[in-house]
Amino acid sequence: MHKVVASAEEAIQDVFDGATIMVGGFGLCGMPENLIRALARKGVKNLTTISNNVGVDGFGMGLLLANGQIRHHIGTYVGENKLLEQMVLNGTVHLDLIPQGTFSERIRAGGAGIPAFYTPTGVGTIVAEGKEAREFEGRTYIMERALKADFAFVKAWKGDKWGNLVYRKTARNFNPMMATAAGITIAEVEHLVEPGELDPDMVHTPSVFVKRIFQGELFEKRIEKRTVTRAATTSEKVVSR
Repeated sequence: MHKVVASAEEAIQDVFDGATIMVGGFGLCGMPENLIRALARKGVKNLTTISNNVGVDGFGMGLLLANGQIRHHIGTYVGENKLLEQMVLNGTVHLDLIPQGTFSERIRAGGAGIPAFYTPTGVGTIVAEGKEAREFEGRTYIMERALKADFAFVKAWKGDKWGNLVYRKTARNFNPMMATAAGITIAEVEHLVEPGELDPDMVHTPSVFVKRIFQGELFEKRIEKRTVTRAATTSEKVVSR
């Protein structure tokens, strides 16, 4: 039951060149910042990453891109990363874009031991090219294969030393399903507590899925796009009265 490690560096000590890694997060929300930074410092190459997006330029998974560590990315959205666009167009990175619901279900299936499933999403588009199609009750479906990984990097709000995890609000996103779909799941948490301190009914990821856990040192929690209300001019204030 000893799953606590001292640092992100210790947690990723066996990540190897060519590994497939799932990385939690939606945009910059709920992503394992400390594990990503440690992986960038480690410098392993030819990685296949499975994540909703690839961070932004200079932060999150964007650090791995800048280091040339990612060979193949599987995800759903790439709109905030100019470097990724350049690397894909140049052929430096191979990119698989998947409809977001299908992406989620492929990961969930991987964690549930389901090798493949059928979905109507993508029928009649390039998404369906090269995939088996079948008809069910008069509707066409395409077969999608499950996604699994060597490692899953997840970020939780709280975790106990046995590896039970609780996520907070939107930061929950892809983390719970990824935690189930990898050979080794590594969790970084904001608060590491003793066993018994978490309400069992509030646990989102049971300890059985988590191999290593540590308390992160630095959480920047950057905001991708800050939108504020424009201050009204004097004339607009007068009119509004």
